[in-house]
Amino acid sequence: MVHPIAEADEHSPFGKLSSDEFYAHHSIAHSTSSFTNPEGIRIFTQTWVPTNIPTSQLLGTIAVVHGYTGDSNWTVLLTAVHFAKAGFAVGALDHRGHGFSGGLRLYIPDINPVVDDCVTFFDEFRAKYPPSLPCFLYAESLGGAIALLLHLRSRDPEFARLHRGWDGAVLNGAMCGVSPKFTPPWPLVQLLGIAKTLIPTWRVGVTRGNIPDLSFKVEWKKKLVLANPNRVVANARAATAYELLRVCQELQSRFGEITIPLLIAHGEDDRVCDPSCAEDLYKRASSKDKTLRMYPDMWHQLVGEPDESVELVFNEMIDWFKSRSGSKESADSGAPSDSTS
Repeated sequence: MVHPIAEADEHSPFGKLSSDEFYAHHSIAHSTSSFTNPEGIRIFTQTWVPTNIPTSQLLGTIAVVHGYTGDSNWTVLLTAVHFAKAGFAVGALDHRGHGFSGGLRLYIPDINPVVDDCVTFFDEFRAKYPPSLPCFLYAESLGGAIALLLHLRSRDPEFARLHRGWDGAVLNGAMCGVSPKFTPPWPLVQLLGIAKTLIPTWRVGVTRGNIPDLSFKVEWKKKLVLANPNRVVANARAATAYELLRVCQELQSRFGEITIPLLIAHGEDDRVCDPSCAEDLYKRASSKDKTLRMYPDMWHQLVGEPDESVELVFNEMIDWFKSRSGSKESADSGAPSDSTS
């Protein structure tokens, strides 16, 4: 299958088509909605479902979790469509402070309310489909950390009594640790602890380079990302930067608690999220079904690679989802399983 990024251009994810024409061309029913969380913040959500496959023949549901500074639109929606065309119902939300959701832009002083928003929407989304359908997570960058936190919550017996767990997760460039090539020198990291208390919303220049420049190898794809009217390209707020580093430390201390089936996909030349932390997650996770795919010469955003690399990476992801959904088509294709490469 060809990833829809091949039809985009530097101005629009839909290329020369309107959004309606794009979805009709791909036989996808797209819908948007929103809910207001307990803090009074409106959270934007959307779903993608194939129209040429009966609900009874869907392979499963996939909950998409986007990364920091991104949203569920633009390149992420193209990946959602790619998965929907493969036979899955796909849902996503914009985190608070991102995309079409409310909240102060890019302000995440505490990751837990963000996880709460995901629980609320993903529970509602999955409830629309038969309980027999497997439920998967697909997560990019910071979304990878959020996906792992969702899984860790589901291991709590009281939480599990009220919420369904997950049947597997694909982590794309997961933020399990920030690359030393991206993080600031040691003294600035220490100052974040003070700044996050005294001036939490202050935009502090603590990173070495900006995320789009370090993430997207193909130049026109970088331009496409920057053309997103909802994307904010600015220094991280002090409390956000501190919280992201704290989340990495928390996850690293809990890698051994992770039992969910995993496909960890990571570019070896990722200069944003540390590849060595992805490798450490693979080694230490207690998951009986885990696969590590380290892609030579690839950067942080795998969709930002040349088309042939995109096809390799995302079709392997689809094969992985299908093989865990019981699809005979995938079983015959030799999807990656319990391996590292």
